[in-house]
Amino acid sequence: MTLTEKVASLLMLHRPGTDAAELRSFADSHGLGGLILMGDNVPTKTADLAALTAGVSSDPGRPLLLGIDQEGGTVSRLPGDRASGADLLKSLPARATTEASTSRSTLLAGAGINLNFGIVADVTPDPHSFIYDRVLGTDTAQGKQRVAAAVSGEHGRVLSTLKHFPGHGATNGDSHRGVPSTALGRSDWLAEVAPPFRAGIAAGAEVVMFGHLAYTAVDPRPASLSPKWHAILRTELGFDGVAITDDMLMLQQSGLPQYADPVENAISALAAGNTMLLYVLPADPAAAGVDIPLMIKGIAAAVDSGRIPLATIDDDVRRLLVLRRTLSGSTGPFVPVG
Repeated sequence: MTLTEKVASLLMLHRPGTDAAELRSFADSHGLGGLILMGDNVPTKTADLAALTAGVSSDPGRPLLLGIDQEGGTVSRLPGDRASGADLLKSLPARATTEASTSRSTLLAGAGINLNFGIVADVTPDPHSFIYDRVLGTDTAQGKQRVAAAVSGEHGRVLSTLKHFPGHGATNGDSHRGVPSTALGRSDWLAEVAPPFRAGIAAGAEVVMFGHLAYTAVDPRPASLSPKWHAILRTELGFDGVAITDDMLMLQQSGLPQYADPVENAISALAAGNTMLLYVLPADPAAAGVDIPLMIKGIAAAVDSGRIPLATIDDDVRRLLVLRRTLSGSTGPFVPVG
């Protein structure tokens, strides 16, 4: 793979529409590693979505990661999901979470979705928090038990994602409207916020999504751009899977001038330790201030200049290629990309 191909494979982008050929052309033309499907990509019938996803990936030995936010309850993209969401599950025994997660992931797998951004590992007891209806637990013990149950329910059907690391529930706002922060220190975080993430990792979650939120006592930068938080995830929580950002447009649209440049944001996110960058783009990416080829070129230039070590990019690419080959059921030898 060329450096440009490697960089492009670390992107998961969105394009509106339900035309499989158009989505496939979009992914192929940029060399993407994945697509995130939003409500505007989902037909009314699950069978139609299955037909769409079947026509999207051009390489059966290395299928695209096809992600979706299917939490259930308040965040649902598939209209056919009848399983309970966190708003109800937080007050039910943990087995109800396993059952709901099994039902939901079976629906997703049948529709050709292989990656669910569906397990909110954040914890908050505050009913006024914007994330309250989406958390599986109002305290650490509840969250820990139900997050593990959710991963167990998805296992073998779709790839599981824990979000929004290192934990949105402790912050003071909504990362869709800025970069919320908390002064909670590292030791308190380990005791109060980390356990559900740790439990989900132990249960086998393959993906962790980094939030655009700051624990200022650990690092004033958003966790998505923080090498410190990525090191904590890898070393202290023992996670060896794929780290993906929340939608990178959220940073760009935060109103903070230091995050106004999408190329710089992308470079910082990969340098921090993310395996993959997520962008929920409109039909015309330029309307969101994003030029996809220019962004890929800018990241490649950062590798050439040493801002991002080539070894980091190669490790990210290998991690994603192995995951994608696993989805295809391939058992042949893995060919190094470097």
